[in-house]
Amino acid sequence: MDTGFFLDWIAGAAAVISSCRDHLTQLDSAIGDADHGVNLDRGFAAACAALSRQRPASPGAVLTLTGSTLIPQVGGASGSLYGAAFRAAGQALGAAAEVDPRALAAALEAGLDGVRELGASREGEKTMVDALAPANRALNDALARGLRLPDALAALTAAAEAGARATVPMRALKGRASYLGPRSVGHEDPGARSASLILGALRDAAAGR
Repeated sequence: MDTGFFLDWIAGAAAVISSCRDHLTQLDSAIGDADHGVNLDRGFAAACAALSRQRPASPGAVLTLTGSTLIPQVGGASGSLYGAAFRAAGQALGAAAEVDPRALAAALEAGLDGVRELGASREGEKTMVDALAPANRALNDALARGLRLPDALAALTAAAEAGARATVPMRALKGRASYLGPRSVGHEDPGARSASLILGALRDAAAGR
């Protein structure tokens, strides 16, 4: 996976976030500030513009620039968390010109660690961690079983999707949604859903090559 692959991932993430912007905002209107989709759409559009202008020379630089752009453009908790995830993943990749599947898995794990550390969150609290953590486990398991990258990323995406759906019956324990108490039950977490969409774009970038 070279720089072009990672540029394709971010472009695909921007496209799917844009197409699902209203749905993400609708999810957020039930338990948050009703701006998740709009803010992420703006952030990923800005990231694509920054990548086009600066033309990063490595996969790690693509992810680091994406994270650094998302933080101010998305704003709020989502901007900080996604910014931390992409920057940590980019730093894990370093300056390597190409990335193998194991290095990608390690970078995604670093991104998850960044989210966990910044948000002080863990699985079961109705956050994006509920999509990211099972996705990472599925990817590592698939690679350990010798699956090819497209198949391993399909497993990652399926686990993220299942993790996002599993937030519906959860009670929110973090963020604005936690203020609702038991009223947060019955709604899918918008951050878990957007995380699933972004990882789906990673799968699609691999499938398109």
